[in-house]
Amino acid sequence: MNYYELLFTTITTEDYQQDLLINALGEIGFDTFEELEFGFKAYIPTDDFDEEKLKEQLMPYQDMFTFSYEVTLIPQKNWNEVWESNFEPIEIGNKVYVRATFHSAKPEFPYEIVIDPKMAFGTGHHQTTAMMLELILENSFEGKKVLDMGCGTGILAIMAAKLNAAEITAIDYDPVCYDSTIENATLNNITNITALCGSKEAIPDEQYDIILANINRNILLDQMARYAEALKPEGEIYFSGFYESPDLEIITDEARKYGLKYIIHKKTNDWVAAKFIK
Repeated sequence: MNYYELLFTTITTEDYQQDLLINALGEIGFDTFEELEFGFKAYIPTDDFDEEKLKEQLMPYQDMFTFSYEVTLIPQKNWNEVWESNFEPIEIGNKVYVRATFHSAKPEFPYEIVIDPKMAFGTGHHQTTAMMLELILENSFEGKKVLDMGCGTGILAIMAAKLNAAEITAIDYDPVCYDSTIENATLNNITNITALCGSKEAIPDEQYDIILANINRNILLDQMARYAEALKPEGEIYFSGFYESPDLEIITDEARKYGLKYIIHKKTNDWVAAKFIK
Protein backbone atom coordinates (compact mmCIF):
# COMPACT_ATOMS: atom_id res chain seq x y z
CA MET A 1 0.00 0.00 0.00
CA ASN A 2 1.28 3.45 -0.93
CA TYR A 3 0.77 6.44 1.37
CA TYR A 4 0.67 10.20 1.03
CA GLU A 5 2.67 12.22 3.53
CA LEU A 6 1.35 15.71 4.22
CA LEU A 7 3.86 18.01 5.91
CA PHE A 8 1.95 20.72 7.79
CA THR A 9 3.67 23.92 8.88
CA THR A 10 1.65 25.72 11.54
CA ILE A 11 1.82 29.11 13.26
CA THR A 12 -0.49 28.98 16.29
CA THR A 13 -1.16 31.06 19.39
CA GLU A 14 -2.54 28.13 21.44
CA ASP A 15 -1.19 24.58 21.76
CA TYR A 16 -4.60 23.01 21.11
CA GLN A 17 -4.99 24.63 17.67
CA GLN A 18 -2.63 22.20 15.95
CA ASP A 19 -4.51 19.32 17.61
CA LEU A 20 -7.71 20.60 15.99
CA LEU A 21 -6.12 20.03 12.59
CA ILE A 22 -4.93 16.55 13.56
CA ASN A 23 -8.39 15.63 14.81
CA ALA A 24 -10.01 16.95 11.61
CA LEU A 25 -7.62 14.89 9.50
CA GLY A 26 -8.35 11.78 11.54
CA GLU A 27 -12.02 12.13 10.64
CA ILE A 28 -11.29 11.83 6.89
CA GLY A 29 -8.95 8.86 6.87
CA PHE A 30 -5.53 10.06 8.03
CA ASP A 31 -4.34 7.35 10.39
CA THR A 32 -0.80 8.23 11.46
CA PHE A 33 0.72 11.48 12.72
CA GLU A 34 4.18 12.68 13.71
CA GLU A 35 4.43 15.96 15.60
CA LEU A 36 7.34 18.26 14.74
CA GLU A 37 8.72 21.46 16.24
CA PHE A 38 6.90 23.71 13.77
CA GLY A 39 4.02 21.49 12.68
CA PHE A 40 3.40 17.83 12.01
CA LYS A 41 3.30 15.08 9.39
CA ALA A 42 0.07 13.28 8.54
CA TYR A 43 -0.22 10.03 6.58
CA ILE A 44 -3.09 8.55 4.59
CA PRO A 45 -3.37 5.59 2.17
CA THR A 46 -3.34 6.87 -1.41
CA ASP A 47 -6.70 5.20 -2.13
CA ASP A 48 -8.32 7.22 0.69
CA PHE A 49 -6.88 10.61 -0.24
CA ASP A 50 -9.31 13.22 -1.63
CA GLU A 51 -7.80 16.70 -1.83
CA GLU A 52 -11.17 18.39 -2.30
CA LYS A 53 -12.45 16.72 0.85
CA LEU A 54 -9.23 17.74 2.60
CA LYS A 55 -9.67 21.41 1.65
CA GLU A 56 -13.28 21.32 2.82
CA GLN A 57 -12.26 19.77 6.14
CA LEU A 58 -9.55 22.38 6.75
CA MET A 59 -11.66 25.40 5.77
CA PRO A 60 -13.06 26.15 9.28
CA TYR A 61 -9.52 26.60 10.64
CA GLN A 62 -8.15 28.97 8.01
CA ASP A 63 -9.31 32.05 9.89
CA MET A 64 -8.24 30.71 13.29
CA PHE A 65 -4.48 30.40 12.66
CA THR A 66 -1.91 30.09 9.89
CA PHE A 67 -0.97 26.77 8.33
CA SER A 68 0.17 25.29 5.04
CA TYR A 69 0.95 21.81 3.78
CA GLU A 70 2.98 19.93 1.16
CA VAL A 71 2.00 16.53 -0.27
CA THR A 72 4.56 13.78 -0.94
CA LEU A 73 3.93 10.24 -2.20
CA ILE A 74 5.62 7.52 -0.12
CA PRO A 75 5.78 4.17 -1.94
CA GLN A 76 5.27 1.01 0.08
CA LYS A 77 8.95 0.09 -0.11
CA ASN A 78 10.00 3.30 1.64
CA TRP A 79 7.42 3.27 4.42
CA ASN A 80 9.36 1.17 6.93
CA GLU A 81 12.40 3.40 6.46
CA VAL A 82 10.25 6.41 7.36
CA TRP A 83 8.98 4.79 10.53
CA GLU A 84 12.32 3.40 11.64
CA SER A 85 14.01 6.77 11.20
CA ASN A 86 11.41 8.44 13.46
CA PHE A 87 10.63 5.76 16.04
CA GLU A 88 12.06 6.38 19.51
CA PRO A 89 11.37 4.25 22.60
CA ILE A 90 8.84 5.62 25.07
CA GLU A 91 8.18 5.09 28.75
CA ILE A 92 4.78 5.06 30.46
CA GLY A 93 5.57 6.12 34.00
CA ASN A 94 8.12 3.70 35.36
CA LYS A 95 6.05 0.65 34.41
CA VAL A 96 5.99 0.18 30.63
CA TYR A 97 8.80 0.47 28.10
CA VAL A 98 7.70 0.48 24.45
CA ARG A 99 10.47 -0.10 21.95
CA ALA A 100 11.08 -1.23 18.41
CA THR A 101 12.80 -4.44 17.41
CA PHE A 102 16.03 -2.53 16.74
CA HIS A 103 16.23 -0.95 20.24
CA SER A 104 17.89 -2.49 23.29
CA ALA A 105 15.74 -3.96 26.05
CA LYS A 106 15.34 -2.35 29.48
CA PRO A 107 14.69 -5.23 31.91
CA GLU A 108 14.23 -2.82 34.84
CA PHE A 109 10.72 -2.05 33.58
CA PRO A 110 7.97 -4.41 34.81
CA TYR A 111 6.44 -4.49 31.32
CA GLU A 112 8.08 -4.23 27.93
CA ILE A 113 6.21 -4.05 24.64
CA VAL A 114 8.08 -4.61 21.38
CA ILE A 115 6.51 -3.01 18.31
CA ASP A 116 7.73 -3.53 14.76
CA PRO A 117 7.20 0.03 13.47
CA LYS A 118 5.38 -0.34 10.23
CA MET A 119 2.52 1.89 9.06
CA ALA A 120 0.00 0.90 11.72
CA PHE A 121 -1.12 3.57 14.18
CA GLY A 122 -0.55 2.80 17.84
CA THR A 123 3.11 2.95 18.77
CA GLY A 124 2.35 4.68 22.06
CA HIS A 125 3.75 8.02 20.93
CA HIS A 126 0.38 9.69 20.47
CA GLN A 127 -1.20 11.07 23.65
CA THR A 128 -4.33 8.96 23.23
CA THR A 129 -2.43 5.65 23.11
CA ALA A 130 -0.27 6.62 26.09
CA MET A 131 -3.35 7.57 28.15
CA MET A 132 -5.08 4.32 27.23
CA LEU A 133 -2.02 2.42 28.45
CA GLU A 134 -2.17 4.38 31.70
CA LEU A 135 -5.85 3.51 32.18
CA ILE A 136 -5.18 -0.14 31.45
CA LEU A 137 -2.40 -0.19 34.06
CA GLU A 138 -4.71 1.34 36.67
CA ASN A 139 -7.40 -1.34 36.30
CA SER A 140 -7.64 -5.10 36.62
CA PHE A 141 -7.49 -7.25 33.49
CA GLU A 142 -6.81 -10.52 35.29
CA GLY A 143 -8.89 -13.29 33.69
CA LYS A 144 -10.95 -10.79 31.66
CA LYS A 145 -12.29 -11.22 28.13
CA VAL A 146 -11.23 -8.13 26.15
CA LEU A 147 -12.17 -6.55 22.82
CA ASP A 148 -9.75 -4.02 21.27
CA MET A 149 -11.41 -1.97 18.51
CA GLY A 150 -9.22 -0.05 16.05
CA CYS A 151 -6.25 -2.01 17.38
CA GLY A 152 -3.56 -0.50 15.10
CA THR A 153 -0.31 -2.24 16.02
CA GLY A 154 -2.06 -4.27 18.72
CA ILE A 155 -0.27 -2.39 21.49
CA LEU A 156 -3.30 -2.14 23.80
CA ALA A 157 -4.24 -5.78 23.25
CA ILE A 158 -0.67 -6.78 24.04
CA MET A 159 -0.74 -4.70 27.24
CA ALA A 160 -3.99 -6.41 28.27
CA ALA A 161 -2.41 -9.80 27.65
CA LYS A 162 0.62 -8.90 29.76
CA LEU A 163 -1.82 -8.03 32.57
CA ASN A 164 -3.17 -11.59 32.34
CA ALA A 165 -6.37 -11.04 30.38
CA ALA A 166 -7.84 -14.44 29.56
CA GLU A 167 -8.48 -13.79 25.86
CA ILE A 168 -8.38 -10.76 23.58
CA THR A 169 -10.04 -10.05 20.24
CA ALA A 170 -8.32 -7.25 18.29
CA ILE A 171 -10.11 -5.70 15.30
CA ASP A 172 -9.03 -3.14 12.69
CA TYR A 173 -10.43 -2.32 9.25
CA ASP A 174 -6.92 -1.85 7.79
CA PRO A 175 -5.27 -5.08 6.54
CA VAL A 176 -1.87 -3.62 7.44
CA CYS A 177 -3.00 -3.20 11.06
CA TYR A 178 -4.40 -6.74 11.06
CA ASP A 179 -1.05 -8.14 9.90
CA SER A 180 0.85 -5.86 12.29
CA THR A 181 -1.17 -7.02 15.28
CA ILE A 182 -0.42 -10.68 14.50
CA GLU A 183 3.29 -9.94 14.02
CA ASN A 184 3.60 -7.86 17.17
CA ALA A 185 1.74 -10.43 19.28
CA THR A 186 4.30 -12.99 18.14
CA LEU A 187 7.19 -10.60 18.91
CA ASN A 188 5.88 -10.30 22.47
CA ASN A 189 5.24 -14.05 22.87
CA ILE A 190 1.50 -13.46 23.21
CA THR A 191 -0.71 -16.37 22.18
CA ASN A 192 -4.20 -15.34 23.34
CA ILE A 193 -4.90 -12.50 20.89
CA THR A 194 -7.23 -13.20 17.97
CA ALA A 195 -6.90 -10.57 15.22
CA LEU A 196 -9.79 -9.82 12.85
CA CYS A 197 -9.93 -7.49 9.85
CA GLY A 198 -13.09 -5.39 9.69
CA SER A 199 -15.16 -2.82 11.56
CA LYS A 200 -18.15 -3.13 13.90
CA GLU A 201 -19.63 -5.88 11.73
CA ALA A 202 -16.58 -8.02 12.55
CA ILE A 203 -17.30 -8.02 16.30
CA PRO A 204 -18.11 -11.63 17.23
CA ASP A 205 -21.50 -12.44 18.73
CA GLU A 206 -19.98 -12.72 22.20
CA GLN A 207 -19.88 -10.78 25.47
CA TYR A 208 -16.80 -9.00 26.77
CA ASP A 209 -15.71 -7.85 30.22
CA ILE A 210 -13.69 -4.92 28.81
CA ILE A 211 -13.75 -3.03 25.50
CA LEU A 212 -10.91 -0.74 24.37
CA ALA A 213 -11.72 1.74 21.59
CA ASN A 214 -9.07 4.32 20.66
CA ILE A 215 -10.34 5.59 17.31
CA ASN A 216 -11.97 9.00 16.76
CA ARG A 217 -15.18 10.70 17.86
CA ASN A 218 -17.28 10.09 14.76
CA ILE A 219 -16.46 6.39 14.55
CA LEU A 220 -17.06 5.93 18.27
CA LEU A 221 -20.48 7.56 17.95
CA ASP A 222 -21.33 5.36 14.97
CA GLN A 223 -20.24 2.15 16.70
CA MET A 224 -21.40 2.91 20.26
CA ALA A 225 -24.58 0.83 20.09
CA ARG A 226 -22.68 -2.25 18.92
CA TYR A 227 -20.12 -1.84 21.70
CA ALA A 228 -22.90 -1.69 24.29
CA GLU A 229 -24.42 -4.89 22.89
CA ALA A 230 -21.08 -6.68 23.16
CA LEU A 231 -20.30 -5.49 26.71
CA LYS A 232 -21.36 -7.54 29.72
CA PRO A 233 -23.41 -5.92 32.49
CA GLU A 234 -20.96 -4.15 34.84
CA GLY A 235 -18.40 -4.37 32.04
CA GLU A 236 -15.90 -1.57 31.43
CA ILE A 237 -15.25 0.37 28.25
CA TYR A 238 -12.35 2.74 27.58
CA PHE A 239 -12.71 5.39 24.87
CA SER A 240 -10.06 7.67 23.38
CA GLY A 241 -9.24 9.51 20.18
CA PHE A 242 -11.15 12.74 20.87
CA TYR A 243 -10.94 16.07 22.70
CA GLU A 244 -12.21 17.15 26.10
CA SER A 245 -14.24 19.99 24.61
CA PRO A 246 -16.71 19.50 23.09
CA ASP A 247 -16.17 15.81 22.36
CA LEU A 248 -16.27 14.32 25.86
CA GLU A 249 -19.76 15.66 26.53
CA ILE A 250 -20.95 14.40 23.14
CA ILE A 251 -19.47 10.94 23.78
CA THR A 252 -20.92 10.85 27.31
CA ASP A 253 -24.40 11.80 26.11
CA GLU A 254 -24.35 9.13 23.42
CA ALA A 255 -23.00 6.50 25.82
CA ARG A 256 -25.79 7.26 28.29
CA LYS A 257 -28.36 6.18 25.66
CA TYR A 258 -26.94 2.67 25.81
CA GLY A 259 -26.55 2.36 29.57
CA LEU A 260 -22.86 3.32 29.66
CA LYS A 261 -22.03 5.47 32.70
CA TYR A 262 -19.10 7.89 32.69
CA ILE A 263 -16.60 7.19 35.49
CA ILE A 264 -13.39 9.15 34.95
CA HIS A 265 -11.13 10.57 32.26
CA LYS A 266 -7.53 11.56 31.67
CA LYS A 267 -6.43 14.58 29.65
CA THR A 268 -3.20 15.41 27.82
CA ASN A 269 -3.02 18.51 25.60
CA ASP A 270 -6.84 18.46 25.42
CA TRP A 271 -6.85 14.84 24.15
CA VAL A 272 -8.95 12.57 26.38
CA ALA A 273 -9.16 8.93 27.43
CA ALA A 274 -12.30 8.06 29.41
CA LYS A 275 -13.64 5.09 31.34
CA PHE A 276 -17.32 4.05 31.28
CA ILE A 277 -19.17 1.18 32.97
CA LYS A 278 -22.33 -0.56 31.74
